[in-house]
Amino acid sequence: MNPSSFFHPAAEDSVFLSSEPLHPASLLQQCQHPECGGLVMFCGDVRLRNMGRQVSAIEYEVYVPLAQKTIRQILLDAIQTYQLGTAHAVHRIGLVPVGQTAVVVVTAHRHRMEAYKANEEIIYRIKHEVPIWKKEIFTEGDFHWASNDTPRELNAP
Repeated sequence: MNPSSFFHPAAEDSVFLSSEPLHPASLLQQCQHPECGGLVMFCGDVRLRNMGRQVSAIEYEVYVPLAQKTIRQILLDAIQTYQLGTAHAVHRIGLVPVGQTAVVVVTAHRHRMEAYKANEEIIYRIKHEVPIWKKEIFTEGDFHWASNDTPRELNAP
C-alpha cells in the first residue's frame, strides 16, 4: 500500500456527512495504513428500543457547513494528539431506519491502545460538539428529540 493513498481528513474533498447508507467495511479499508498495526472501527447503529419504546427510525438534522468543519477539526486534533496514521468519521443525515449504521469512526495507529483511545475521543466529541440533532421516531408515530450522552471524563492520552 502506498502511504500517500490513505485517507487524510484535511483533503478538500473529504466527506463527513452522508444521506446515503454507510458502508463500514469500505471505510475501514480506506483507513488501512502500512505503518499502523492497530486499526479500530466504531459503528453506531440505530437500535430497535430506547426509553422502553420501540423505535422505527432516527432522523438526523444538521447544519452541514459547520458540521463538516467541526468533524474535520476533531479528526485533525486526534491525529495530532495521538500521533495517528489516519482517522476518519462519517455521520448519516436524514432518515435512518433501525438496523442501519448512523455513524462510523475509524482510527489507525502503530499500536492498538492509542487507536482505541483516539476512537473513543472522536465519537465522544462528535456527539457533543457537532451540530447534529437527533429525532427518534417511535413505531406509534410520535417522536422525541434526543439529547447527547451524559458528559463524562475521557482517558487522557
